Order: sequence, then C-alpha cells, then structure tokens
Amino acid sequence: MQALTTRAKVAVNKKMTFMERLYLPAIIGGMRITLHHFFKKKVTVCYPEEMRPFSPVYRGYHVLKRDENGAERCTACGLCALACPAEAITMTAAERKPGEENLYREEKYASVYEINMLRCIFCGLCEEACPKEAIFLTDRIVHTDYKRSLFVYGKDKLVEPADKDKRIDVSKRQTKSVLEFKSQPGFAHNTLYTKALKA
Repeated sequence: MQALTTRAKVAVNKKMTFMERLYLPAIIGGMRITLHHFFKKKVTVCYPEEMRPFSPVYRGYHVLKRDENGAERCTACGLCALACPAEAITMTAAERKPGEENLYREEKYASVYEINMLRCIFCGLCEEACPKEAIFLTDRIVHTDYKRSLFVYGKDKLVEPADKDKRIDVSKRQTKSVLEFKSQPGFAHNTLYTKALKA
C-alpha cells in the first residue's frame, strides 16, 4: 500500500545503551541549560517601579478633548458608540443652555458619557468614527481596581483638564491621512490649525 505522505518515519525499537539507561547525560545537559539561564540578565520588568517603553501610537486610557477655547468637543452624536464592537460606550445627549457657550462647543453635548473599561478592547474605532475629533486613546495605562463598578469611567475621568498646560498631547495619534484631510479648507475642526495653514 502506498504511503499517504513522504514525511512518515519508520518506528525503530532501538535498545538503549548503558549511558542512556543511567540518564546522567540527560540530567547533566538539563542542569547545564538551567545554570546558563540562571546567570543571564533578567527579562522581568518590575512594574510600576520600572516602566517598559511604549509605542508612540499605543492605545490606552481614553480622553475627551477640548477645543482651543476650553469647550468640550463632543456633540453626543453617538457615532463612537455605534462603531464600538464591544458596546462599551454609552451617552446621554442634552441641549446647551444660554450662557454655556464656553463649556460646550455645539448646541448639543453629552451630559453623560461613560466607557466600560472592562468591555473595551482598545481597538481605536471610536476615535476613527468621531467627526469632531473629540475622543482619543492615549499612551496612559488603565489603572487596576477591586470593584467592577469603578471601571465605568464617566466624564469626570475622561474629559481633559481645562488648563491648557495640563492638556494631553494626541498629535502622534493623528495619521498622515487625517492631517491631509484637515489641510483642506473647511474640514479642519481646530480653528488654530486652520489659522496656521493660512499663515
């Protein structure tokens, strides 16, 4: 009968030699490998005392961005929640009241914006779907905790500080295609960026 494969090997019932029956060479060989690794440099990183370098486009903790005037960019359109494959984002829309122009950029804003970090898979689809460049993933790590309820992050944890000196830089997250899109007149969301292009 013809063999189904050319990789088949014939099993041979070979008798073990005296040295092989002692198992000492095998034990000595294993100990040599163990001792070799014992004196090598450790590869373990003692986090959080020692931090491993991250990629510039690492996807971590989310941030809700403000515009150059300190107003929230998010308009509660729901595109980020719709694009989220894990269904981790929920929000409630509200209408801006007179006198709140400096707090919210558009007439509609998110009064409640929550991300369940236990469900989030950090894919970055929310920031790609956002037409206002309101949500970005940063290079920060999501901190651990003991209660599941503490992993539901609201606006108190997601919105960046109003102080310009404490803003989170997300310029590395913007791809060449996004910057090229923003270079077209009328498509730039950041008026400062538009002014810089005109200058």
